Amino acid sequence: LEGVVMELADCALPLLVGVLPTASPLEAFKDVAAAFLVGAMPRREGMERKDLLSANVRIFKEQGEALDKVARKDVKVLVVGNPANTNAFICSKYAPSIPKENFTAMTRLDQNRAQSQLAAKLGVPVQDVKNVVIWGNHSSTQFPDASNAKVKKGGSEQSVPAAINDEEFLNSTFVSTVQKRGAAVIAARKMSSALSAAKAASDHMRDWFLGSGDRWVSMGVISDGSYGAPQDIVFSFP
Repeated sequence: LEGVVMELADCALPLLVGVLPTASPLEAFKDVAAAFLVGAMPRREGMERKDLLSANVRIFKEQGEALDKVARKDVKVLVVGNPANTNAFICSKYAPSIPKENFTAMTRLDQNRAQSQLAAKLGVPVQDVKNVVIWGNHSSTQFPDASNAKVKKGGSEQSVPAAINDEEFLNSTFVSTVQKRGAAVIAARKMSSALSAAKAASDHMRDWFLGSGDRWVSMGVISDGSYGAPQDIVFSFP
């Protein structure tokens, strides 16, 4: 932990005022406005996210209770640690004084992966693709959906399905590539995604605080029954 503090200092970040290294959730969450919950048992090769469940229930129960006691009541909570949807649900359950809508699970990494795959297929910069959606769970059962996605190409905005014109790719290859991307990263580097996950967490929180303009973003939130999803589960929606 002290090494991380040293690295943060060495980055000379102009917006970083201070760092409090601590193993106490009550110290860490005191009066926070934004909480990134990354502290979970890491996923190893051959493991599904559900295999982490029993180890992480205790962690997210403790963090939920601490947030409930000492965080601001309008705190924005982003759960990154897997299984993210379930961990966000547990955390919210143990923080009853904080509104349910203030708890989210990260599916932005899946969204960024999907956007990147579509951009590569179309041969355009990644920022020229928007409005791809991730539905469901941050796991291999998620559904990446390009049906409403748009691409800027040749000076005009087009529908991604029309621009790609390949239903087999969109309904099969694209979906399975995004679903299995986390496992592919683990197989390649023997550790789970790090830099791409940190970038996605930053994207998620920035858009939550500042808005995303005309670009859709996907987040795992506690369902109110929209789109026919069951109520009170953590589900990714646009």
